[in-house]
Amino acid sequence: MERESGHTTQLRSMLGLLAKGDPLARDEIIAHACERLRGLTRKMLNHDYARLHRWEQTDDVLQNALLRLHRSLAQVKPTSAEQFYGLAATQIRRELIDLARHHFGPLGVGVKHRTDRSTTDGHPPRDYASPPSEPRDIEDWTRFHEEIERLPEPAGHSPLSRSI
Repeated sequence: MERESGHTTQLRSMLGLLAKGDPLARDEIIAHACERLRGLTRKMLNHDYARLHRWEQTDDVLQNALLRLHRSLAQVKPTSAEQFYGLAATQIRRELIDLARHHFGPLGVGVKHRTDRSTTDGHPPRDYASPPSEPRDIEDWTRFHEEIERLPEPAGHSPLSRSI
């Protein structure tokens, strides 16, 4: 508990410097809170935005959220640790929402990928971005050959000119 109150006391002091216009206060505040914000980012990414974990890593999300936080501290002057961490959590959440829109929006690559690990046919899940190098069973081979037969002929070639 002492460490927490020491952390909060230091943060409150730095927030006072920010309020007085100290140009280095934003950097000091972010450096001071970085490890706690990394833990908060990890928790939010793993629990609240678990689908994103396939596409994004904690430190990447944190870095972008810290850039947002740094910009917002130029405008907003929190007066307490609670206000500061509320603002930081808001910036992390905004970054996660933007990433979710990027990956899972109408044109996002995540829309076409299956991220769960369960299947109904007993086979391991497929990553549709990189299909297996060869079919898994006779049904897959059959579908493969049926799809080949449906392909259009290349321009300038007739089915009779194809060599076997």
